[in-house]
Amino acid sequence: ALCESIKRYSHIHRYACWEPACGDGAMVRPLREYFASVARSDVHDYGWDHVVQDFLWPCEQHADWIITNPPFRLGCEFALTAMDHARIGVAMLVRTAFLESIGRYERLFSKHRPAVLQFTERVPMFKGRLDAKGSTATAYCWLVWTRPYGDVLRRMDWIPPCRKALERPGDYGKAA
Repeated sequence: ALCESIKRYSHIHRYACWEPACGDGAMVRPLREYFASVARSDVHDYGWDHVVQDFLWPCEQHADWIITNPPFRLGCEFALTAMDHARIGVAMLVRTAFLESIGRYERLFSKHRPAVLQFTERVPMFKGRLDAKGSTATAYCWLVWTRPYGDVLRRMDWIPPCRKALERPGDYGKAA
């Protein structure tokens, strides 16, 4: 859904993407459908083909786009670090409640205002897993920053219902 939204504004198929909190790789496969290449890493070793590294430690890796679903408590740090490593843009999948915080406002949002892409459908995520038949009361959105990371892009938009059109066989099994 994110890629369908941002491809209207950017030729993302030409660019490299990095998913630095890839977990079991649930976002890697759909990102590969849109980007020229997708690097993936995580602080934990999940026993499959990804780089094991802590995104928040200094590194020299860069990408055109950094797209991730960061650990909630480290979301602010992930956003700020991603802005240092992304040449074009940063997108983070977060609970909509992530927007509610004086601390995050002072450290992040007051200086770097994202575009907010709010899901109209509920995303079937539960404590680190996807469930195609699941239902949740938790709302999610994509926060998107594009260079320059200032007040250039101030907009709120909604992601229209799209699960039926975008889901693929195997989306809820082991990814990547």
